Amino acid sequence: MEARPATPARAPQKRATPGEFFAQVRDEARKVTWPTRRETTITTIMVFVMVVAASVFFTVVDQALRFLVGLILGV
Repeated sequence: MEARPATPARAPQKRATPGEFFAQVRDEARKVTWPTRRETTITTIMVFVMVVAASVFFTVVDQALRFLVGLILGV
């Protein structure tokens, strides 16, 4: 059995004060590339389309299985 190399010890991080924390959050939020209204609308429409497609698919599969189980059990 081979010996595993020791993992390097992490240096303890300095704790930020609440003011520093919120300043860091604000700085990170400025770096975010926010989607445009058009991108958000298209994405929302695609989510609704996929929800409808999934619901139709599962409805068809459910009805087919119900039919098959009915045939097998003779109900």
